[in-house]
Amino acid sequence: MIEIVLNGAPHQVPPQHTLFDLITALSLQNQALALAVNRSVVPRKVWPERVLETRDQVEIVRAIGGG
Repeated sequence: MIEIVLNGAPHQVPPQHTLFDLITALSLQNQALALAVNRSVVPRKVWPERVLETRDQVEIVRAIGGG
């Protein structure tokens, strides 16, 4: 396992885990989300390719509608 920081808290993921794998494991794949890794926004089309590395800082932001 490798350790990343997920929304400010330590989180363990398997080696070679991608952003898409992370979102799927968290059951968030069908939600409107934005992801940033190390303070850089990662486009959704890149999630399946972006492999997580030790100490990556991942922020998940859920879109909330309102008026």
